[in-house]
Amino acid sequence: MSRVARLGAFIFVALAVLVAGVFIIGSKNYLFRTTYRLKAQFDNVAGLANGADVQVGGVHSGTVHSIDLPHMPGEKVTVVMDLDNSTHEIIKRDSVASIETEGVLGNQFLAISFGSVGQADVKDGDLIGSEPPFLMADMLKKANGILDSSQQATEHLNSVTAKIDSGQGTVGALVNDKQLYNNLEQATTTLHATMVQAQVGVTDFQENMEALKHNFLLSGYFRKRGFEDSAALAANRISGLPPGTPLKTFSYTTKQLFNTRESARLKNQKTLNAGGEYLAENQFGFAVIVVSTGMEGDTKKDQVLTEARAMVVREYLVENFGFDDSQLKTLGMGKQAGGSLEADWGSIQILIFPAGTEIPVNKPTPADNSPVPDSDRPTQVTAAAAQKL
Repeated sequence: MSRVARLGAFIFVALAVLVAGVFIIGSKNYLFRTTYRLKAQFDNVAGLANGADVQVGGVHSGTVHSIDLPHMPGEKVTVVMDLDNSTHEIIKRDSVASIETEGVLGNQFLAISFGSVGQADVKDGDLIGSEPPFLMADMLKKANGILDSSQQATEHLNSVTAKIDSGQGTVGALVNDKQLYNNLEQATTTLHATMVQAQVGVTDFQENMEALKHNFLLSGYFRKRGFEDSAALAANRISGLPPGTPLKTFSYTTKQLFNTRESARLKNQKTLNAGGEYLAENQFGFAVIVVSTGMEGDTKKDQVLTEARAMVVREYLVENFGFDDSQLKTLGMGKQAGGSLEADWGSIQILIFPAGTEIPVNKPTPADNSPVPDSDRPTQVTAAAAQKL
């Protein structure tokens, strides 16, 4: 072989080796770096191709080595990835692979999530978890469904509007029939005027009842009853007695202070003076007037009666003795068992508590007149003991 032929053959072989090396190096992204291999399985790879990018935390960290189809129906597609060895520190056994898309219509790439602290490291050839890819076709189907629903709603609205325009239905009649609309407006105006008149009538009735309380023909009834305004019964009422022992107690029988079993009109008011003087001359936290009745009579009426008696006793003490009236409360107990024959009408107690005692919150009287807990019951004192106070 001539020298020229040998030179030509050498150049050809060198070029062939150079071209082959370029292709080999081009297909090996991590030719001069240490890598390891992981696998993930998917029902559908959504167009992912060999050589696709693999990102860990959004950073290019490997490539898709191969995509292997299953050997039989029902199995999954296996994606084999080559990853940079440095990702061993953040990819763990609980890391998850997912197929993502660059933008809306860009290329697919594989994303791997960070693992959890304390999880085991992955090894070469391990299979990690995966998430199904987001398919644009599924999104388009949902969008089409929403558009179809919107179109149906628009058609229905157009149908309703057409019926109203043609005068069908109540709304259509109101819109199209001017006389019907005027009649309805007139009826509304009449109803409003009737309600205003009714309100005025209620106000007049309340004023008339207030006047009747002071009429000479009926004033005797209110004087006999002992009080005028039932609404005032709850003004200073408390829900129960506080825990602890009273600083001072003044006790009376109902017969000492009231005319009859059904009356809340005071008699012998001066009997209360000892309690009033103590309130005026001593420091205390708060005081409560506790009133109860015997077991005879109507339960609901007796509940109101005890509240009324407590109120009139309080009014007498506040009007005749100088002390902070916000410290004096009332508690109508209704029926209470026990006591002597002299106390069968009930009893009245003024319980005075030391400074720092918390005043119980005012609550409505129970509709069922449920029994008062033993801790809230005042101590019953006989008439003989009351005479000694």
